[in-house]
Amino acid sequence: MTARNDKLMTIVAALPEKPGCYQYFDSEGTIIYVGKAKNLKRRVSSYFLKNVSSRKTRILVSKIRDIQYVVVPTEEDALLLENNLIKRYKPRYNILLKDDKTYPSVCVTHEYLPRIFKTRNTSFPNAEYYGPFSHAGILNNMLELIRRLYPLRSCRMPITEDGIRQGKYSTCLEYHIKNCQAPCIGRLSHEQYMNNVREVKEILKGNTRAICSKLLGQMNQLASELRFEEAETLKQKYLLAMDYCEKTEVIAHYSHDIDVFSIADDEKSAFINFLHVTHGCINQAFTFEYSKRMDETPEELLALGIVEMRERYDSHAKEIILPFEIETELTDVTITVPQRGEKHDLLGISLANVRQYKFDKARQAEKLNPEQRNTNLLKALKEHLHLDNLPYHIECFDNSNISGTDAVAGCVVFKGAKPSKDDYRKYNIRTVIGPDDYASMAEVVFRRYGRIKAEHTSELDKYLPDLIIADGGKGQMEVIRRVIEDELHLSIPIAGLAKDGRHRTSELLVFEKDGGISSVGIDVKTPLFQFLTRIQDEVHRFAITFHRDKRSHRQTKSQLDDIKGIGPQTKEILLRHFKSVKRIRNTSTEELAQIIGPAKAKLVTDFFS
Repeated sequence: MTARNDKLMTIVAALPEKPGCYQYFDSEGTIIYVGKAKNLKRRVSSYFLKNVSSRKTRILVSKIRDIQYVVVPTEEDALLLENNLIKRYKPRYNILLKDDKTYPSVCVTHEYLPRIFKTRNTSFPNAEYYGPFSHAGILNNMLELIRRLYPLRSCRMPITEDGIRQGKYSTCLEYHIKNCQAPCIGRLSHEQYMNNVREVKEILKGNTRAICSKLLGQMNQLASELRFEEAETLKQKYLLAMDYCEKTEVIAHYSHDIDVFSIADDEKSAFINFLHVTHGCINQAFTFEYSKRMDETPEELLALGIVEMRERYDSHAKEIILPFEIETELTDVTITVPQRGEKHDLLGISLANVRQYKFDKARQAEKLNPEQRNTNLLKALKEHLHLDNLPYHIECFDNSNISGTDAVAGCVVFKGAKPSKDDYRKYNIRTVIGPDDYASMAEVVFRRYGRIKAEHTSELDKYLPDLIIADGGKGQMEVIRRVIEDELHLSIPIAGLAKDGRHRTSELLVFEKDGGISSVGIDVKTPLFQFLTRIQDEVHRFAITFHRDKRSHRQTKSQLDDIKGIGPQTKEILLRHFKSVKRIRNTSTEELAQIIGPAKAKLVTDFFS
């Protein structure tokens, strides 16, 4: 290990203080990390400091056996080289683009009469490609506009100039339904056809406004020459193009192209949204997911994403809009961080897209892995309550009575954020007279955990919950704490769910270190708040159902229930025959024996006498 460190320190000491790209190799000579730097020596040295706090960085450094570097003229060159090396070698500890989509593009063939069509395969020879387009609906609308403005051919026939001259082709159905102008038989000249193709390319580039201006000029020229029918045809095309512009244009018209980037990240992934704006229209919009490998900052991730996206989609926009400043400097490019105005609105669109993409990804992951969703809920609860352990096992209590009569309590158990109904428990209140919820709660808590303590002394932690939740405010919490800590001498975290004036869950309460109780702020729209509300609803349902059952049983109970040897079926037979307990009491043994037999008849008679 000492020899390794000496070798690496020798390499680091000899590094130049210039921009460049560095590569770390493992014991097998494989590149495990690629990075860029303004100052190679300063950047690489930072990995070998003794006070490096990041666990991931320490693991990376422990794997390094060799260091190589490339010096480049500028930081932008370093960024481009880093991007290329990452894509080429896919180092283990670099962030990786998780791109599992093939977005559609528009292909313009290089035939004598070019065809234009949508494709996901960009490997056709002798063709130009525009896109890709992340939203198929936008692309389809654009192609529909092109079809209505310039009805180009859609057939796959290999049409040649000689073939047209020799009359080898004939019109097809597309011509008769006015979807094609039949250039194959000379109804439209080659020059006119290629002019249409040039204008279609401008639309595909996002220059629809320029086409609108051209159509308007031609329309006015024809009108001035009194060629009103031709002018009307151009007017219809102009209105179609303007309608498309109004539906797709999201900001004021700019004379230059703009790229917009925004980022949202979590512990494992980063999501970067890229918008390309041409003449006020968003003609490209993508969100990509990067898999984090080290503790990369959002600034580093965004800088890498900018180079990746601009290279991938061949963007040469001279202005880039970002949510925050980054250190990277790009040649002939202005970086803007807008605070207000139209550009800030455009940044807002990008931010909304990247956040929605992140949310959708999380929701899809939860559907595919419900256990992960439950784990995330418990992690969030642990963070809000500042618990030492994940609250896998949660128990919640609630009382139910009417003016102290038929007093009961219920305990529901959640394990792994799911109800464990086999562990639910019902309690009849034994020692409390009258409506005293605090005393009832104290009795139930003492009975439950006192019994667990007595029966499972050797494995107590296995049976005790990680968290107790009181379905009540500070008073209920204090009662539980007093029983748990002062009487049973146990250590279990306690929280409370308090309701507002409308009897709706409003806040989560927790004990502070000084013994005081404070409220934990949780957004009511979050999954965690909904989970806590679910626990509260479940314990209330369980307790109130038990109370109703007990009250109903008491109201329907008769004296026949107290006769030993008389079961439910015999009771039902007697009541169905005699209609009331009073008539049964006044009936002779002999008459009862005819219905239920002499032995049971004697039990009934002896009981009432």
